[in-house]
Amino acid sequence: MISRRALLALDFDVPHRPADGAWLRVHRTAMACRVEVTLEQRDGDWICAATEALDEADRVESLLTIFRDSSELSRVNREASTGCENVDAEVFAILQRCALLTADTDGAFDITSTPLSRCWGFLRRDGRVPPDEAIREAQACVGMSLVALDGERRSVTFAVDGMELNLNAIGKGYALDRMAGALDARGVRRALVSAGGSSVRAIGGSPGGWPIDVRSPLLDAAIARLRLRDGALGTSGAGEQFVVEDGTRYGHVIDPRSGWPATGVISASVVTREAAMADALSTAFLIGGTALAERYCGEHPDTLALLVTDPSEPVRVYGGYAGARLEHPP
Repeated sequence: MISRRALLALDFDVPHRPADGAWLRVHRTAMACRVEVTLEQRDGDWICAATEALDEADRVESLLTIFRDSSELSRVNREASTGCENVDAEVFAILQRCALLTADTDGAFDITSTPLSRCWGFLRRDGRVPPDEAIREAQACVGMSLVALDGERRSVTFAVDGMELNLNAIGKGYALDRMAGALDARGVRRALVSAGGSSVRAIGGSPGGWPIDVRSPLLDAAIARLRLRDGALGTSGAGEQFVVEDGTRYGHVIDPRSGWPATGVISASVVTREAAMADALSTAFLIGGTALAERYCGEHPDTLALLVTDPSEPVRVYGGYAGARLEHPP
């Protein structure tokens, strides 16, 4: 059994130690990953605040997971075919935000793609290449245009049976944003909150920002090293789950527009103000590729994107973020 109690550890795995010699890490397992608050050793008085912030990760998971029948999102998925009303206000606001993100990313980010993930076997980690007919049937249940959101009644209605919402591509980042808000309310001015190896939210950062190596499971060396202040980093890649058939490797990130795994980008990392946005956009750019990343970053100031399309080629850098300084690549 995994303990839910917060733990305290030392020596955070970042490129440089702080001036006083050590990091303090308070962590817990939530959202199927290690969720952590990192403090400088001089900030030991904030450990209790860090522990309380971890409770936010548990609370967000209880709202948004699709793996508990008791969650609000599971209730929406059960009832929305006939209209699910009085949806929790927080959950409804996230769904509205996701609908806007789908439009802004030309459909690359889409929280309705669960039927496709289930069809490919990635939802339960038993990946397979399905027949074309099964993909077409799953794709008929995918698309934010098939989801009606009524703000007055806070209702969600699916246009077709078989639809499912999944906030996996934004939920961890959203939890980190809520944790950061809890830490700020307690007066914490320097902290790094993270979920697994894919999402980070920096509060403050001295001197010069928190040192972070950006990595991909498919690459041996770090993609980049950056210093981050008051911002967030999200990274998506197709290395976590995949299936190989006839010599072709199919990653677990599905393009909802085609029904097939995304290709062309090995790793996509995004730096912006909020972790929820960084998470969502990294998934969108992994699917939509360099054209989407270039267009979006050009239209949205304070968004930095790092894309790897080929291990032998330089990292592609788009846009910028005022709180991020790239040390490598320069």
